[in-house]
Amino acid sequence: MTSLDAKPNPFAVAGHIARDIKLSHTVFAMPFALLGAFLAAGWAGRLPRWGEFGLVVVCMVLARTVAMTVNRWADASLDASNPRTAGRAVPSGRVSRGAMLVAAFGCAMGFVIAAGGFWLFFENPWPVLLSPAVVVVLAGYSFTKRFTWLCHLFLGLALGVSPLAAAIAIEPGALLAPPPTLWLLAGMVLCWVAGFDVIYALQDIDHDRSQGLFSMPSRLGTGRALWISRALHLLVIAALTAAWFFSPQLGVWFVSAVLLTTALLATEHALVWGSRTHHLNMAFFTVNGVISLLLGAAGIADVLQSVR
Repeated sequence: MTSLDAKPNPFAVAGHIARDIKLSHTVFAMPFALLGAFLAAGWAGRLPRWGEFGLVVVCMVLARTVAMTVNRWADASLDASNPRTAGRAVPSGRVSRGAMLVAAFGCAMGFVIAAGGFWLFFENPWPVLLSPAVVVVLAGYSFTKRFTWLCHLFLGLALGVSPLAAAIAIEPGALLAPPPTLWLLAGMVLCWVAGFDVIYALQDIDHDRSQGLFSMPSRLGTGRALWISRALHLLVIAALTAAWFFSPQLGVWFVSAVLLTTALLATEHALVWGSRTHHLNMAFFTVNGVISLLLGAAGIADVLQSVR
């Protein structure tokens, strides 16, 4: 049997997929999902149970994996034509397109099953009932750059549902009468993600134009796109301030984190001022990773103090 006839090792394939989709980047949405869970539980005068906490984490990892594996499957040919992404798992041949799609379906099924755990163990059917709609949103955003430069907002929406979804999973009453804080937090995540995704798209302007793809930088020009990104991040600060103002659960830790977030976002935009991209990794990954961890930890700390 030749090497061409050998079946791929499923563990090796899984490893390639995990590295390709960068599971560590779950950090962008996870802290906000956990904060949403703690806010919803605190609204009901309690803290999340350990089982609820664990299911939220599992659902978040699976949801993010669904989004990224669909993205890698859908964009395989586009990635192959882009020097920046040609080394990804599918275009490089380390993982077949079919295997990536199987992984996406498997994680989608796992997500629905995990969401069902809230019904099975905590008599809350809403997560599993809403899970198909969440999967559609997660899978759908990858296709939006083919027809609209608002694709960055769709990506923001995919991550922005996380605090609301986690809140509903912990406290079903949040579905019918959610505190304004949860909606403000979701809107903040939407604007924050859309804003830094516009910055990330700076490095692919030429490729996006050659392939007829839509992004704000490629369709509107870098200057206009960056001003839109700045406006979105100003909305982030406004939403965070309003969330702190309206929520009796959020206190000094959260408002301090908001002040630091303001400085970090200013730093992010300074790093790419004039459409510079040589500090893009720091602006995109480091700064935004710190922002998510900072706000999530500070908000949870305030909720813990308010419940005691």
